Amino acid sequence: MGVTQISAALYSNNNTIAFERMPVVGLHKSYSSDNLVTDSAAGATAFSCGVKTYNGAIGVKPDGTACETLLEVAEQRGLPTGLVATSTIVHATPDYFYAHVAKRDMYEEIALELAESGVDYFVGGGRQFFDQRKSDSRNLLAEMSDAGAVVSSYFEETFAETKPKTGQRFAYLSSLADPLPRAQGRDYLEVATTRGLEYLSSSDTSGQGFFFMVEGSQIDWGGHANDSEYIISEAIEFSETVDAVLDFAAADGETLVVVTADHETGGYAINNGSSLGNIKGAFTSDYHTADLIPVFAYGPGAELFAGLYENTAIYDKLFALMTAAKESPQD
Repeated sequence: MGVTQISAALYSNNNTIAFERMPVVGLHKSYSSDNLVTDSAAGATAFSCGVKTYNGAIGVKPDGTACETLLEVAEQRGLPTGLVATSTIVHATPDYFYAHVAKRDMYEEIALELAESGVDYFVGGGRQFFDQRKSDSRNLLAEMSDAGAVVSSYFEETFAETKPKTGQRFAYLSSLADPLPRAQGRDYLEVATTRGLEYLSSSDTSGQGFFFMVEGSQIDWGGHANDSEYIISEAIEFSETVDAVLDFAAADGETLVVVTADHETGGYAINNGSSLGNIKGAFTSDYHTADLIPVFAYGPGAELFAGLYENTAIYDKLFALMTAAKESPQD
């Protein structure tokens, strides 16, 4: 049976919350090609390209050659594509779907690749890498606008005030550098996601679906900071966003939702004496760990994501569903 619509993968950067509405649960092994403990760049490239690569690599194989990403496969098939993150939009994780660079900190090169890509809708921080560049004098946001895109940022309006238009590329830069934590006022993740779903689904003129990657980026940052309150605040926001996506998928009936993480951060544990609303958290590290990572799935093809497998298998499963021929009705 063909899958007629693929909504692609919804990611968190540190999978610390349960999703009771999602009936299928699996586990993936996150190690990279050169380290038992992956970083976001290698871990996320495994999702996007289906290859194990070295820590720090964005969309390239261990030998440095570019690998085709799921987003690029979607574009080739005429599917609308979108990205939303609470990090900069040129950060590992979101950048591994559209960029191909040797090192994850090549932010201006990554921004150029995004500006020149076919991504239809994107929201995240990092405006400085587009219009205050040090490597050249180009203003990538102005170039995108001149080419017909709707381009905005927090300097002009809040995200709630924006009006994406079907048929026009849309970009919103939520901060000059890194976005604020949710606890300090950042509030766009859920609304940018729901508005993105509306934009991408209305842009789907072929009936084949769309590809949308959403990341609750700063759950990871709370792990690096060994800050339980930071993790919990960001995870709650991400959970609210997942709920909104599941509402869309339930009403639509043809959207696959996959929620996972590229790695765990901090060796975070809920300790004895904790209760709902009063978590006593502890950490073993201020970096990532090699923990197995949960995978939650809902919708057509969700059953493929049960079991234990390599992180590259997430690419394999999504690619197979995305490229499955749409069944013709029987005569």
